[in-house]
Amino acid sequence: MQGPEVKAFFHAASSTFSYVAWDTVTRQAAVIDAVQDYDAASGRTGRASAEAMIGFVRAQGLRVAWVIDTHVHADHLSAAPWVQAALGGRLAIGEQVRAVQRRFGSLFNAGSEFRRDGSQFDHLFSDGERYRLGSIEAIAIHTPGHTPACMTHLIGDAAFVGDTLFMPDSGTARCDFPGGDARVLYRSIQRIFTLPASTRIFVCHDYKAPGRDAFAHETTVAAERRDNIHLRDGVSEADFVSMRQARDASLPVPQLMLPAVQVNMRAGRLPPAEDNGVRYLRIPLDTL
Repeated sequence: MQGPEVKAFFHAASSTFSYVAWDTVTRQAAVIDAVQDYDAASGRTGRASAEAMIGFVRAQGLRVAWVIDTHVHADHLSAAPWVQAALGGRLAIGEQVRAVQRRFGSLFNAGSEFRRDGSQFDHLFSDGERYRLGSIEAIAIHTPGHTPACMTHLIGDAAFVGDTLFMPDSGTARCDFPGGDARVLYRSIQRIFTLPASTRIFVCHDYKAPGRDAFAHETTVAAERRDNIHLRDGVSEADFVSMRQARDASLPVPQLMLPAVQVNMRAGRLPPAEDNGVRYLRIPLDTL
């Protein structure tokens, strides 16, 4: 199967991997899970990470067709609008983003100006939707469980799984965010496991599992099925759900969850300025 060339970019502050994937024949590219810099202590945003991706795309002479977020991230702010403004392309996410917007729009009391219909994005992918990256065939696969809107993008032989799977020695995504479900995640991962064994898997996060000295971002379906510490071949749904629920109960809320979700549900755009000209992020107290 024809595959794209892939360049990974690592954002150390959030342990996030972003990707540029491109067709070497047509030079058409997709930018996936771009990161906006954000300092929680000062409230300052920045675009150094996004500029590195933008510079690479320009240096390689690529033409961006898609700017994709695999889901509404809870651990970093999306830089998708900045990338699109610089390079073009269609800003896209899975269609179940509407469910995330409804849930979190209420949590943040986002107001009547916040649309809960996904219209902040240029395109909403449906499950099984086929598209192209130049000469390469691609398909969007709905893989919820971590969030309702998670999508895996299979571009040729490369699967960009967002937070659904981590490296085999790190396991799987948490399911205790609003709308998450460990049973649903199990079934989503089984869909990924039906892909050809040689399919390359590109993960969105890595935290260096104990015993590993370097960050990693690429594995395969075969390696995940054989070695994933949470869900390899032979692990039952009941056992996985029991493990996942117990583990999630021990985890703290991600440091950037509240800032990140209210930006990312707006397709990476900051909330509108208030009457003093300043934009604000809201922190709901005693609700989570």
